[in-house]
Order: sequence, then C-alpha cells, then structure tokens
Amino acid sequence: MPPARGNAFGPPMHTSSPFGNQHLIHGNPHHASHHLAHHQMQPQHQQHIPHQPHHPQHTQQTQHQAALQQQVAAHQHAQQQQQQHSQQSLHSQAATQQQQQSLQQAAAAAATAIREVWKGNLETEIAVLRDLVEDYPYIAMDTEFPGIVARPIGGFRSKADYHYQTLRCNVDMLKIIQLGITFYDENGKTPEPVSTWQFNFQFSLADDMYAQDSIDLLTKSGIDFKRHEDFGINVTQFGELLISSGLVLLDNVKWVSFHSGYDFGYLVKIMLCQALPSEENEFRKYLHTFFPALYDIKYLMKSVKTLKGGLQDIAEEMGIQRVGPQHQAGSDSLLTGHIFFAMKGRFFEGKIDEEKYCGQVWGLNGVGNSGPTLNTAGAVQYMNGQPNGGHLPATPTNAVPSVPTTGMTPGPMTPQQQINPYAQPPPQNSQQGVNPMGSGGFQFGKIGGM
Repeated sequence: MPPARGNAFGPPMHTSSPFGNQHLIHGNPHHASHHLAHHQMQPQHQQHIPHQPHHPQHTQQTQHQAALQQQVAAHQHAQQQQQQHSQQSLHSQAATQQQQQSLQQAAAAAATAIREVWKGNLETEIAVLRDLVEDYPYIAMDTEFPGIVARPIGGFRSKADYHYQTLRCNVDMLKIIQLGITFYDENGKTPEPVSTWQFNFQFSLADDMYAQDSIDLLTKSGIDFKRHEDFGINVTQFGELLISSGLVLLDNVKWVSFHSGYDFGYLVKIMLCQALPSEENEFRKYLHTFFPALYDIKYLMKSVKTLKGGLQDIAEEMGIQRVGPQHQAGSDSLLTGHIFFAMKGRFFEGKIDEEKYCGQVWGLNGVGNSGPTLNTAGAVQYMNGQPNGGHLPATPTNAVPSVPTTGMTPGPMTPQQQINPYAQPPPQNSQQGVNPMGSGGFQFGKIGGM
C-alpha cells in the first residue's frame, strides 16, 4: 500500500484556519505549505477578524450619512450667519437708538437753555432780562431775516459805502424774523438753567417780502412761519421795551456778534422806528449810541489767521458743540458767545484790545478805497419770481457785498405784496441810475399780482 500523501516535510498535518478546522490531506502539497506559511505570517490581531464582504447597500448608507453631515454643516453655517446678522442688526439698532437719544438730549438741553418768547410772554421776559443783565453784562446776539432781495445802483465812494447801501436797502425793505440773545458774565459763564432768549417776530409769507431760498432754509431749520404770523411779536412794541430794558445805551453792557452788519442794522431800525439813514457815518452814530461796546467775531478773525469760514466752521475747528438747531437765532447766539470767550482765552491771552476791536463791524470798516465805485448794472428787477429773468445782478468789479455767512444768500423774492415805505435819496455824490420800479436809487421787487 502506497504511503498516504502528506506534507513534504513529514506526515499529514492537522491545522486550524480562520474559517474552521481543515485536514490538509488532499490537494496540492505546494499550495498547502504556501497557505500555511501565509497564515503563520499574519499578525495575531488579524487572525480573528472575519472577512467583510463588499455590499452595495453599505455604500449607499455611507453616502447617505455623508449627505446628512453636509446638510447639518450647512445648517450650522446658516445659523452662524443668521446670528452674525442679528448681532449686526442689534449693533445698528443700538447705534440708531444712541443717535436718537443724543438728538433728544440735545433737544432737551436746548429746551432747557433756550427760552422761546412770543407776544404773549414778551413783557414778562423783558422784565427778567432787566435784572439778569446786571450780573451777566455780555450779550451774544444773532438774528434771522428773510435774505437779500436787492442791490443798490449808482456810484459809490468806496466798497464800504456800497456795502452799507446794500445793507440799508434790504433792511429797510425786509422784516426781522428772529432775535437770539445769550447772557455771559466776564468769565464766560452763562446763567442757569436758562441762558438764551429767542424772540419770534410777526412775519407773514403772504404779505412780507423775502428771498425764497432763505425761507426754505429757515423752514428746514424748524421755524414755524404760521406761528410767526399768528403769535409773532410786534416789532414796534419790542423796540420800545428794548430801549428801556437796560440792555442798550449802557457802556458796561458789551454785545458780541458774528458778521453783524445786518444784525445791528435791523435792531437800529427797530429802535429808531424808521428807515436807516442814507449815510453810513450817521448810521454809525446811532449804532454807537445804542451799542456803545460791541465786538464782531468776524472782525476779530483778522488777527487769527488759522480761523476761517462761517460760524459753524469755526465752532468745529475749535471743538465747540452746538446746542439747539442751526440757523435759529437762539442756538446761533449761544454758539457765538461760546466762540467769543474761547477765542478770547486762546488767541488774545484773556484780554481783547478795546481800542482796536471794540465798535468795529465787519463789512463796514477798513474796506474802503480811495476812488469812487460805479454800479450802473446792479439793480435787481424781479419778474415771475426770478431776478432779472434768472440772471443775478451785477456788482461793482471791486466791491463784493458783505452778506452774513449764515446760509442766507441772495435769491428770488416771492411776496404777494410789495411796498417800499422806506426809500430815501442816495448819497449826494452818488450817481443815481435809471430806476423805473423804485425810488432813491434802488429797484425793488415785483408788485403783488404781477
């Protein structure tokens, strides 16, 4: 009997397999030894891992899980973006609320510091000021008026003469709308809680003359012209009370203003209760009588080269914060006083040379020239709401009218009624131009109904 087949190295072997016990008796000896050697070379921990066959269902589950994970990640990203957007919205809302709160605080501060005066409380408030001025003798002043509506024509001895004649014809034709005055002591301290009085005068858009762009600006600033028409102060009554108030005619009361030719022009006209004099020298006599001590910040700026621009520009340059709305007389007067005392301390070492600066009004001083000035094309004729058919009036080539830098610029005049009760002859050596619509060397606006 032939011997049984077995391993080439000995008798038949019994060996174990991961798939169960098998007897390697039959089969290829070479295959058996190769299988045995391969089995013996495997790591110990892999000997007990069953074979995992590849199933399509398992692949689909893996792909489904990956898709779910992507959806979860996208949802989380969307939530993060939504949270960021919500935070940004909250920050924006907080900023808006803070801005509104700041505006409300400013309005509240203005309501506390600035007292409105109408015809109903005029006499009461004038009595208060009569006592207040004894301890607070510095008065910062600003006015609001309905713009510039005309230019004088003729010959003028100097630029200053031309400036004054421009001022005169407009002040005589127009009416003051607001006067703001703020009180200070010698150290620049204001009374509390009220420091500023804003006088609101009678003014009618239906009957009184004005420049449209100026009215638009004042309306935007919050001036209620309907209330001015119904409850505004009568200027004649105000003039009488002002003269006896102790605020004028006294050397120890010092008035402060910014580019103040028109401001003082209206006040002089109110207290005179008549048109301004035709000659600047005569006007200056009245001005000195009513306001013996006055300072014009615009004139002070001649000695401060770093300050330029209008009132608001200077305030921002010097870091002075406004209280109340811009282009209302009360707020502007308060800002004017703050600027004056800040300039006094910063640029004038706490003392302003009275001989050099007191009584000087910007635009009416120090701008004269030696030769005469002729303006034969300077008349303004308003037709259909447009000056000279839409063309601005010409001015002398070497004379630019002095207009306060408060946003009031020459513009069309649109009253329903035009009357010139104040016309006066021009200076004797002025050459009067052709003047079919006016008198005294000026041309005035359209007649109501034209």
